[in-house]
Amino acid sequence: MQVPVTVLNANTKRETGKKAQFANIAAAKAVADIIRTTLGPRSMLKMLLDPNGGIVLTNDGHAILREIDVTHPAAKSMIQLSRTQDEEVGDGTTSVIILAGEMLHMAEPFLEKNIHPTVIVRGFARALEDAIKVIDQLAFPIETDNREQMLNVVNSCIGTKFTHRFGTLMADLALDAVRCVTVDHGGAGGKEIDIKNYAKVEKIPGGTIEDCRVLKGVMFNKDVVIPGRMRRRIENPRILLLDCPLEYKKGENQTNVELTKEEDWAALLKQEEEQIQRQCEQIMAFKPDVVITEKGLSDLAAHYLTKAGVSAIRRLRKTDNNRIARACGATIVNRTDEIRDSDIGTGAGLFEVVKIGDEFFTFIVDCKAPKACTVLLRGASKDILNEVERNLTDAMGVARNICLEPRLVPGGGACEMAISRGLADRAPAVEGVEQWPYKAVGVAMEVIPRTLAQNCGANVIRTLTKLRAKHAESPGCSWGIDGETGEVKDMKALGVWEPYQVKAQTIKTAIESAQMLLRIDDIVSGLSKKDRSGGPRGGAPEVEDHDNVDSERMLAE
Repeated sequence: MQVPVTVLNANTKRETGKKAQFANIAAAKAVADIIRTTLGPRSMLKMLLDPNGGIVLTNDGHAILREIDVTHPAAKSMIQLSRTQDEEVGDGTTSVIILAGEMLHMAEPFLEKNIHPTVIVRGFARALEDAIKVIDQLAFPIETDNREQMLNVVNSCIGTKFTHRFGTLMADLALDAVRCVTVDHGGAGGKEIDIKNYAKVEKIPGGTIEDCRVLKGVMFNKDVVIPGRMRRRIENPRILLLDCPLEYKKGENQTNVELTKEEDWAALLKQEEEQIQRQCEQIMAFKPDVVITEKGLSDLAAHYLTKAGVSAIRRLRKTDNNRIARACGATIVNRTDEIRDSDIGTGAGLFEVVKIGDEFFTFIVDCKAPKACTVLLRGASKDILNEVERNLTDAMGVARNICLEPRLVPGGGACEMAISRGLADRAPAVEGVEQWPYKAVGVAMEVIPRTLAQNCGANVIRTLTKLRAKHAESPGCSWGIDGETGEVKDMKALGVWEPYQVKAQTIKTAIESAQMLLRIDDIVSGLSKKDRSGGPRGGAPEVEDHDNVDSERMLAE
């Protein structure tokens, strides 16, 4: 009798074949079930305790999954989907998880019937191509200069969020911020809309939600260096931005200086003072009103600047400095002896330091053509402000997508139902076994209108039957489910729209991730890092060959 050969370590766990595939499907369905109730305007909220004991109260799919700690590799992969969706288009994070979970659920009976996973994957791929064609037929262009239309779209996209009860406030803020940071390169360059770096959200507890506004400029949490003697309000300031310290340059490491005479010590101090004075004189030659540096600023330099009537701010973040440069038209200078007159920013209308609560905030506002802005959020508590910020980020993402790809598709599950109908009509043309998974994608698409109806508390079977009938009568129509009442309505008349880019990205990501998870037939877990603590500390660096390579690093993260 042959002795069984063990290749893997004794403490590793291995699942192969169908067992692995069914485990992956179960994990994906579990993740989808967690956030299923957060879809639509009548969605429920989730309350999560983070590791620090703080509370996260949200119905944003990405925010929920980001806080959840999972161990199953397939569940981790599903959570990565919502992150990808959030980074790519900023919206549709809940839909993508629900769709991917449903796709895998539809694939389960095929695996039980011994249909090979690659056949299912091929059927899914064909269905994806045709689904995108259906969306292209449904899509229509929008005028990005028409503010009312843009507000409608952004509102319908954030109508499912916590802040929709504040009317059009969030949509207004998002639209103003996106318009502000849009840079049109013209021709082949196209538009550049960098929300992440140039539209900063500042949250200050206190006040009311109605006090939220988009500043035509930049705001940051700093005060001037010498509060009593430096001006805190300057109109039409000349702003100089520095990336170098205004203090005597210290040695990189510990520096020892041997002095034999007492006069040498005085000469050394004098030399330091003269260098700082020289730097300040070089700055003063250009008559700036405000000097802002990312590095340190010594008391002596502050004294010279105060004498010249210049307000100074030190140790500002690099990102804030970049925003100020873009808002007021300044250039960040690396050395004081390289300053030119063109580096001074003159685009700002007002420099002001204001005390809000217990802290001082610097405002550089009323800029002529700011390509950077700060969105100031006020609210009752930090929890509410965090949720408002999440909603605002989604709204800005939607506005950005429409500006870059000005096409819309009907919302409220109308698009998914049209795809379902379109795939059912085209299925007979697909030959062989692939037709089953092809049809299954169409059935899986119905999960979005079904979940919307469920979350409203409507009669799901009757509502979906009505919706199917509407789409059977007139294929490609825009009938969907009203998320507020659960009734079947025309989305065009209701004014519920979604950006084309978000919808296309959601369907692509969901189907492609389902294909990837179906192709996994082996899960090996319990791989431990090799214990290298036995080696001598501080010895020669360890060279990794194939024998001592870290097994976890070999696996894709």
